[in-house]
Amino acid sequence: MGTDCQTPEASPPPASLRVLARRPEFLALNRGHRAPAGSFLLQGRDRGDGTPGIGVGFTCSKKVGNAVARNRAKRRLREAARLVLPDLGRPGWDYALIGRAGVTADRPFEALLDDLRRALAKVHGAR
Repeated sequence: MGTDCQTPEASPPPASLRVLARRPEFLALNRGHRAPAGSFLLQGRDRGDGTPGIGVGFTCSKKVGNAVARNRAKRRLREAARLVLPDLGRPGWDYALIGRAGVTADRPFEALLDDLRRALAKVHGAR
């Protein structure tokens, strides 16, 4: 019994995410592109080192609120990045998502995802 099944072309696997943790990595993003979104600020830049992974970092200042509010905002940003960046982020790029006071923690999650998609389009369309 033979079947002639054609396998569909597989899409390339999404790029892997790595977390930015060191201050120099965040400072290097200041030389990149900025895209204010409704609920956060996105900074992005091409590392130019030829490594394929996507770097992502998260930060919230004390203006966002107490530790509970800052951690909630960062958790939401991490989840949004986990869902969106593997598909829309560019390999070899680093991104920082910077939370905003009174908005990041309270914005509906679908709107937060849309903000990230729009901000990525702005960062990649810049220049």
